Amino acid sequence: MAKTFILKIYRGEPDHQYWEEFEIELFPYINVISALMEIQKNPVNRDGEKVAPVNWEQGCLEEVCGSCSMLINGRPRQACTAIVEPILKKTGGNTITLAPFTKFPLVRDLVVNRASMFKNLGRVHGWVSTDGSFIKGFGPKISPAKQEAMYVLSTCMTCGCCSEGCPQVNQRSQFMGPSPISQARLFNLNPTGEMEKAQRLHVLMEQGGISDCGNAQNCVQVCPKEIPLTESIAVMVREVSKQALKDIFNIPDQD
Repeated sequence: MAKTFILKIYRGEPDHQYWEEFEIELFPYINVISALMEIQKNPVNRDGEKVAPVNWEQGCLEEVCGSCSMLINGRPRQACTAIVEPILKKTGGNTITLAPFTKFPLVRDLVVNRASMFKNLGRVHGWVSTDGSFIKGFGPKISPAKQEAMYVLSTCMTCGCCSEGCPQVNQRSQFMGPSPISQARLFNLNPTGEMEKAQRLHVLMEQGGISDCGNAQNCVQVCPKEIPLTESIAVMVREVSKQALKDIFNIPDQD
């Protein structure tokens, strides 16, 4: 294994992006974030030119916040858990490419604006409303099986990897992406959140909702938390269909 490796970064601003390479010392367990920090300390490219430090986002550094999402060797993933040595061994080379996500507006270098994901979470009412009833004591009991299912869904970081991998998320489509659909399922499973179930399902019936999913199944392949996104989409398709029948026959929701 070489003592150095190359980070080839697609950087720049909108309408002015370019590849730039940096040579970095390879030390045990270095990850992509650590490599970017090395560049930040001494931003000199392989041509020996002093350049502006690379811009990227980071937060928790333990794959919880979702902020360090980027394309690493063309695959959407989290930079904090991307350990350099295994990546190089897998490719058989000494170069790792980094690029910003393509499905979100570019800010600069590896930073993109993922506001659309949070907007879509707002559309599906991705929270449990409180009205003061929480002061009356514990809420309804939840079975262990439902708790387990909800926990897996709750690990979503809104990182954007699923949207980046989804071919239906593009400039020509209004598809909200897999994550908001899965989050609608999560909050519909909550006994309190279930009271707003119909509201969430009606949003999924709108343009850009669940009918725009093309079932490519890329989302579940790239999700860093291994959330069963395709299962969530299938469940919500059934729920949307049942809600549509209720609407047609004017069947009231059961309390």
